[in-house]
Amino acid sequence: MPGGTISKRTVDAAKPSARDWFLWDDDLPGFGLKVTPAGGKIYVFQYRIARPGEAERTPAKRYTVGKHGPLTPDQARRRAKELAAMVAQGIDPRQQELAEIAAQDAADAAQIERERAEGELRFEKIAETWLEEYELDHRPRSYEQAASAINKHLIPALRGKALPSITRADIQAVLDGIPARQPATRRTVFAYASILFGWAVQRGTIADSPLTGMAKPKAVKARDRVLTDDELRSIWQATNSLRTPIGSLYRVLLLTGQRREEVAGMKWAELDRATATWTIPADRAKNGVASIVPLADVVVAELDTLSLAAQMRAEAKELDAMRWPKAGPVMTIRGGVSLTCYSQAKALLDAEITKVRGDEGPMDAWRVHDLRRTLATGMQRLGIRFEVTEAILNHVSGAKGGVAGVYQRHDWKDEKRAALNAWAAHVEQLLKPSKRASKVVPIRATN
Repeated sequence: MPGGTISKRTVDAAKPSARDWFLWDDDLPGFGLKVTPAGGKIYVFQYRIARPGEAERTPAKRYTVGKHGPLTPDQARRRAKELAAMVAQGIDPRQQELAEIAAQDAADAAQIERERAEGELRFEKIAETWLEEYELDHRPRSYEQAASAINKHLIPALRGKALPSITRADIQAVLDGIPARQPATRRTVFAYASILFGWAVQRGTIADSPLTGMAKPKAVKARDRVLTDDELRSIWQATNSLRTPIGSLYRVLLLTGQRREEVAGMKWAELDRATATWTIPADRAKNGVASIVPLADVVVAELDTLSLAAQMRAEAKELDAMRWPKAGPVMTIRGGVSLTCYSQAKALLDAEITKVRGDEGPMDAWRVHDLRRTLATGMQRLGIRFEVTEAILNHVSGAKGGVAGVYQRHDWKDEKRAALNAWAAHVEQLLKPSKRASKVVPIRATN
């Protein structure tokens, strides 16, 4: 192969031929110029990485330094000297280059991942997407609980963290931040966090959930508070001092045994005065099963009063208590929006209960759900069949669960009406004058 000194003069003088040919530099071994048939001129460096005792048999490798034009002969020579120094140290330039490319690729990938983590993988961003999807397939009440757990507890603690970087310790810190006296809240936050991270695993956003292997917070001890007849009387008497429809809300809860959200969200379209029935649609029932609730006369009278209030808000020309509205919420203060001020309403009721009880002092702590349990227990005392009570409460369990639920299609309509009338009569009896009741409050008393 031709040799000489690679310089601007010799490079410019190099002419193409029918095949590649090389001009090798006499001063720097391995430094050369490749000339292609198309006239391209490329600086190269040829070298061997010697293995001990096998230098002559080690195959030569060729490294492309760069094209003539972008590189001058002097620049190419300097680069070739650097490569020769690397070879002298036993460093393979090609492997070094591949390692540098791999390192750069890794750095680029890490940068992309950092940018993704700082953007679309931020916990609050993922949580927002999950909540949007969760809302589509779940009842409003379930969505509200999920949103509360995420927005009040998880996002404040995990904001800005990339989902893949969140650890079990991070989740435990969130749970530990919830007071021990709120075990139900701890369990709820854990449950929705588990659902959210499980969803992220299914989508491939993360490989594993940080909640895997975590012990669930202790279950809340089942409540067994059943109100006494005296306490029921105090509650009823106290409701008469509350504004419409707050007093009505608690009286209907006490007489029907339905859930707070179901009664508070009652719609006129769900009610039929002619048949004295209330149909709770599946999308408003906690268990997703529609339920028909027969209405005792006292409940119908309560709704008549609320109907008049609705007509007055609408400025109807003629008022008729028996002409119930066709649409809109029943339990509403201004019309158009159902009651949701549960905490404030309960506080007002408890204050009135304390006034009613006078020297007896405040009632022991109780919850609105205790009214539902009290109705169930009271019906048992009245000799009402368990299956009927289950049907009234719309429980898909016990007598209605399993195989029995498949084959037992009786709707207990007549039995439910009889049971609820019996319960209303029992409550009315509690309100009659007695040695223990100094204050007479008729069951049909209104606000």
